[in-house]
Amino acid sequence: MPEQELPLFDYNEVQIGEALGSYEYLLTQDMVDLYRRAVDDPDAVFPTIAVKHDATSLAMAYDDQTGGVNAGNEIDLHNTPIPGKKIRVTGRIHDKYIRRDKPYLVIEATAMDEDGRLIEKMRTYQLKKPEELGKKWHPQG
Repeated sequence: MPEQELPLFDYNEVQIGEALGSYEYLLTQDMVDLYRRAVDDPDAVFPTIAVKHDATSLAMAYDDQTGGVNAGNEIDLHNTPIPGKKIRVTGRIHDKYIRRDKPYLVIEATAMDEDGRLIEKMRTYQLKKPEELGKKWHPQG
């Protein structure tokens, strides 16, 4: 079956509350161990942040050729994910706004395990005009 072509991301057209991609994956002990090595903490208990739930959800819904610059993250951690359990991720547009004449998008991803336990809610703030980055240090003149 051929891959479905995604619609181009258009900041002006996306709606607050709009659903993005949803998916499941099996959290393995190897994933947990790899994350713990990467953060140099043998007891790290919230490895799902390494999976990029937010970016994956957006990429499943849109072909985002504009790119974006990470302007911040918020994460609410609720329960420790358990290796061997499936994690279901749902994404949505949480907010969008203009600040200092620049468009921002807030993507929210919610992760729950197969038993219905809420693992995390993550919100990522993206500046949707990446060409703006660094302009204050390199003014036109």
